[in-house]
Amino acid sequence: MAISKIGSNALGTGSDTGSITLPSGTTAQRPSSPVEGMVRYNTTEGYAETYSSGRWVEFYGNPKQYTVSYLVVAGGGGSGSYARAGGGGAGGYRSSVSGESSGGGAVAEDPSPLLVGTTYTITVGAGGAGGVGAEVVGSDGQDSAFSSIISSGGGGGARPGIAPPSSNGRSGGSGGGGGGFGLSGSPSDAGAGTTGQGYAGGTGSSSSVSNNPGGGGGGAGGVGQNGPDTTNGGNGGVGVASAITGSSVYRAGGGAGSRFGASGTGGNGGGGTISAGTDYTGGGGGAPTTNINGYPGGSGVVILRMATSNYSGTTTGSPTVTTDGSATILTFTSSGTYTA
Repeated sequence: MAISKIGSNALGTGSDTGSITLPSGTTAQRPSSPVEGMVRYNTTEGYAETYSSGRWVEFYGNPKQYTVSYLVVAGGGGSGSYARAGGGGAGGYRSSVSGESSGGGAVAEDPSPLLVGTTYTITVGAGGAGGVGAEVVGSDGQDSAFSSIISSGGGGGARPGIAPPSSNGRSGGSGGGGGGFGLSGSPSDAGAGTTGQGYAGGTGSSSSVSNNPGGGGGGAGGVGQNGPDTTNGGNGGVGVASAITGSSVYRAGGGAGSRFGASGTGGNGGGGTISAGTDYTGGGGGAPTTNINGYPGGSGVVILRMATSNYSGTTTGSPTVTTDGSATILTFTSSGTYTA
């Protein structure tokens, strides 16, 4: 029902200090044939809403905006080549999910406000390549981003420690593991993690025994293990769990370090164990146990969660769209955009 006057004053033009009561009801009770400009109070969501551009949106002042929770995970680093190499570091991990953590032990960031009608760019970073050839450091993973929120690619794992510092694990979102003692020289150091995104890798073994293991790559949730003196390679650092999609999943685990014939364990969250890091988790690549090329890191992922009533339906890049209760979740495994 249209309302044109309140008492003797036209709606919105008088100087009354009173108010009006909007029609109200649940989400299920919205008008079956809405038209542009309708306004009502949604008792399910607890806010006023208007029908605009073909959808119901929360009724805001100017400019209209709403918040989303995000998870931005960069690509993991590749491991060094040849046995005794360091595992790749996990991709940087940034989260704004309430009650959860970002990487490196940081608390969740603030949810991101979006302006209705504005297009936001999503970039999903690829995993770094493993070292190719005789004792070569792995490559860093690529950055992932949601608008101005950028997570750094994981650091590449070290080669065996023949000529530090050029053989050291590389710094990144999480740091690459250091290499074990080689035929001469000393073990190489691990790379550092980025504050608020991930942890450092573990160092390589400095023992005088043979087959000195490399260290594990750092994870978003824990430091990579140092290369043990006499056993398997160092384990990759653990990732961080998030329920942004509705179920708890670990991502951004570090890759395992190695020795001849034996390996550590990749970090929970896609870290590789004598294998590539898992794609769409940002896991670091695991180091090989023979004299072969290193393994690549896993690609990253960007996930957005918002109230379904705010979801515009306008995207590029073919994200996976799911729902969890009254929320809609967009999972980007390749670069694209979202228009609020």
